[in-house]
Amino acid sequence: MTVRRVIQAYLDHLTVERGLSRNTLMSYRRDLDRYAQALAEDGIDDLAAVSAAQVSGHLAALRADGLASATAARAISAVRGLHRFATREGLVAVDVAAAVRPPAPPKRLPKALDVDQVTRLLAVAEDSPLGLRDKALLEFLYGTGARISEAVGAAIDDLELGDDPAAILHGKGGRTRLVPVGGYAKAALGAYLVRGRPALAAKGKGTPAIFLNARGGRLSRQSAWTILHRAASSAGLPVEGPHAVSPHTLRHSYATHLLDGGADVRVVQELLGHASVTTTQVYTLVTVDRLREVYATAHPRAR
Repeated sequence: MTVRRVIQAYLDHLTVERGLSRNTLMSYRRDLDRYAQALAEDGIDDLAAVSAAQVSGHLAALRADGLASATAARAISAVRGLHRFATREGLVAVDVAAAVRPPAPPKRLPKALDVDQVTRLLAVAEDSPLGLRDKALLEFLYGTGARISEAVGAAIDDLELGDDPAAILHGKGGRTRLVPVGGYAKAALGAYLVRGRPALAAKGKGTPAIFLNARGGRLSRQSAWTILHRAASSAGLPVEGPHAVSPHTLRHSYATHLLDGGADVRVVQELLGHASVTTTQVYTLVTVDRLREVYATAHPRAR
C-alpha cells in the first residue's frame, strides 16, 4: 500500500477510534506529510520498503532543520504511530520504527528567584522559637546552597560561627564539603541557637541536629518543605503550578546569583557539591539568559 494511503488510513483511525482533537490531527497530518515527502525524495512510495535507517535519518534531518526537541519528538511519535498501525493492520510485515526513539527533552533550566524575591522570602517573623528556626533555616539554605536533606541532616558540630563562619555539609554518595556561611545566615543561626533552639530542645530527648521540630526532634525534610512553602506564600511567590517555589529554589538561586556576580563555574561546582562541572554548567545557561535580557533593555542598538 502506498505511503499516502496508509497515512490517510492512520489518520482516519485516530479520528474515529482515538477521538483526537482537530488541532492534534492537523499536527499529525503535517508531520506525516513531511515524512511522506522525505520518503518520496528517496524514491519510496511503499511503506513496506522503508528501513529503520530511513526512519532514523528522518529524525536526524528534523533536528538538522532546527526543529525544537519537543516538535521533533512529536513528529517522530507520529511516524512511529504510523508504522505501528501499519504493522498491526497487516499492511507491512515489520515495524521498522519500533527501535527509533524520540529525542530526549532538553533539561529544564533551574528556577531561580531574583534578589528582591529572595529578600521577601527570607523576611520571616522572628518573635518565637519556631520563627527563629524558620528564619535560620531559610537563610542557611540560601547562604550555603545546601540541599534540603543536607540542611536537616546538619549537626551542631558541623557549624562554625566564629571569625570565618562555615558549615560542613554531608552530600550525596557520602561526600562532604566545607562551605562558607554568609553574614546574614550567621546572624540568623546565632539568634536561633541562642534564643530559639534551647526552648525546642527542652521538649525533646536530645539530638545533635541544628534544626529541630516543635517536639524537640530533628526537623524532617517534609517539614522543611512546609516552612519554605509557608514563607513563599507570605512573600506572594507562587506555591503552585510550573513556577512554584520548590525545595531546590534557594539552591538554584544561590548558584545563579554567584555566577551572575562573577564566580567561576568550578568554584560554584565545589560549593554545590557536584561531582561533575557539567551538572553545574546548566546554571550558566540561566545567566546567559539574564545577560541577554540586560543587553536587550540597555544597549541602544539591541533592537
